[in-house]
Amino acid sequence: METNPINCPAEILEDEQIIEPVAFEFGLNRRVFVQMIGAGVLITASAKPALAQRSGRGSGGARPRNVSARIHIGKDGIVKVMTGKVEVGQGSRAELTQGAAEELRVLPSQIQLVMSDTGLVPDDGNTAGSRSTPATLPAIRQAAAAARSLLVAFAAQQWGVEQDTVQVRDGRVTHAATQRTLAYADLAQSDELAKLFNQPAPAEAPITPLQDWKVLGTSVPRPNGRDLVTGTHRFSSDIKRPDLLRGKILRAPSFGAKLVSIDLAPARAMKEVVVVQDGQFVGVAAPSTARAEEALDAIAKTAKWESAPHPSSQEVFAYLRDGVQGGLPKNPFADELSSANKVLRQTYHAAYVQHAPMETRSAVAEWRDGHLTVWTGTQNPFGYLGELTRTFRLPPERVRVIVPDTGGGFGGKHTGEAAVEAARLAQAANRPVSLKWTREEEFTWACFRPAALIEAEAALDVKGAIASWHFVNVNSGQSAINTPYRAGKARSESASPRAPLRHGSYRALASTANNFARECFMDELAAAAGADPLEFRLAHLENGRLRDVLEAAAKRFNWRERIKQKRPDMGVGLACGTEKGSYVAACAEIAFDRTQNKINVRHVCEVFECGAIINPDNLRAQVEGCIIMGLGPALREVSRFEGGKILNASFRGYQVPRFSDLPELDIHLLNRPDLPSVGGGETPIIAIAPAIGNAFFAATGIRLRSLPMVPPAAKA
Repeated sequence: METNPINCPAEILEDEQIIEPVAFEFGLNRRVFVQMIGAGVLITASAKPALAQRSGRGSGGARPRNVSARIHIGKDGIVKVMTGKVEVGQGSRAELTQGAAEELRVLPSQIQLVMSDTGLVPDDGNTAGSRSTPATLPAIRQAAAAARSLLVAFAAQQWGVEQDTVQVRDGRVTHAATQRTLAYADLAQSDELAKLFNQPAPAEAPITPLQDWKVLGTSVPRPNGRDLVTGTHRFSSDIKRPDLLRGKILRAPSFGAKLVSIDLAPARAMKEVVVVQDGQFVGVAAPSTARAEEALDAIAKTAKWESAPHPSSQEVFAYLRDGVQGGLPKNPFADELSSANKVLRQTYHAAYVQHAPMETRSAVAEWRDGHLTVWTGTQNPFGYLGELTRTFRLPPERVRVIVPDTGGGFGGKHTGEAAVEAARLAQAANRPVSLKWTREEEFTWACFRPAALIEAEAALDVKGAIASWHFVNVNSGQSAINTPYRAGKARSESASPRAPLRHGSYRALASTANNFARECFMDELAAAAGADPLEFRLAHLENGRLRDVLEAAAKRFNWRERIKQKRPDMGVGLACGTEKGSYVAACAEIAFDRTQNKINVRHVCEVFECGAIINPDNLRAQVEGCIIMGLGPALREVSRFEGGKILNASFRGYQVPRFSDLPELDIHLLNRPDLPSVGGGETPIIAIAPAIGNAFFAATGIRLRSLPMVPPAAKA
């Protein structure tokens, strides 16, 4: 198998983050300079953005030098555990709490997880790529195990006994022979223990083997779930600071438009309104959102813009194809196709779509004594810190980013536009500023899931086996680009043309498009070979984890019987795939309503395997969320644009799945306690769209090769 990226930016290859921060270019006037340096002298040198963002990354679980950087035991017995990861609804707060509780032999309720406060926690990297489970959880477990070892050693020393005669259970260190016992709270009274925690961590302390798990592997609920249900949790837009102002930003009327001139006088004449213009950046702050909107409207009427050409969503795929330097890669096996028994070529499309988090981007920024603090919702707290330090020319120790548990990200909250905007307004006002993007702003100026143009070509030999395979993804990236199926010769490639929209990471990123194209193409190859779609796949899969989930899903769904049932406008389809070390297979039943020209997904059976299961209920919720989220881009989600403007920048025009869209779900989690745990928040999404597409063909004989899948009669 060979992958050959063409013009592939580093952001695709590293962390699959293909989004670049907005390049704010603020001037350096006298007031700003004085604010930055305070009473000292400032000399800074900034690394290139890509390098600065990479620092501390890679594993997703940095290993601090001292145990105290991760673990703090209070005199009340509460254990504080630090992590740079964030909670955006994926369940990391519960899972990481479980890991610490397991190793420290305490109840999860005794763990207080401190997340994503750059002034307190280690840099665990971006919360992306399903890395919290395979990387950060082990790092926290290792630190907790090291803390446990220190507690045992300290107690043994105090008692004058051998360490191997001391046990830890229920937050207490016990010496059974002498019946002596000390609670963690008792041990925390000692200054000597604090010194031990501040020294270099001991060598690899043994973590608890799976067969001895008491907390891991169980369905521990989210620790702050009550706060979310009762509404007492404060999101970043709920943060209140003394003398807080509300901010609004002037947005360009279209993509690429440049501000030529503007008259700020109407807003400056308003009482208690602060107005900022710094190059292309124009914003206002006022005591209320209504007042800020009034001020912004007053100056927006005076703005003159220079527009830029921009393709429409109707012509985007031709634009992407034409934008590949040197043209699309040629099939290296083309000379052999003439001797093949059968050759199949198809083109697949995936539209630009929104992340559509319920909580739009927001931030509260406050300057005090030359230091900047920002409360914001992000998946990337240390990345935001880097953006803020570069933009405002500050050393990192003068910037703090605090991230309350956030209302969804789905890969879309990696760059800090709202944080930078709020900080610039607060800097000018010399007061804290709260900035909250509207839904229209979120749907226009946040990043998109990239559109994809995919070309697939394969040859079958006389036995119906895949002799050659060539697969090219244009624009959306490489995740899950390689086929897991056996082929005589295979090559997968990606090309990155100039993109018409600012796109970035998404739940499973390019694998949503790559798996859709590959699994639909496999069905087409099965038809060309005269084979059942399941049997064709199994014939090209070695024994292994992907085969296991596929066979399990087919059995639970009763595939072999249901595929034989022929009912008008009813059909079943299947798909499978692997990404980020986990495996998924889905079978779907659909009904086609010809009167409404609508695909109704009636039943989905999905089997998912991600190694040893950490938290069954949370994992099931992740799989359910992936399936439901995947229905949207599969059936109707698409960002429409023309003249540089988004045409459906609202939930009325851009319809995510509703309750009425939900099918009957049969989800089976295949536990593999013999394998390391990996992430479960992304891969379950990649099988739903192709399973639906293949079921639609079974029902109608029509192939739908574009996401969203719109039946032909409705295309006009």
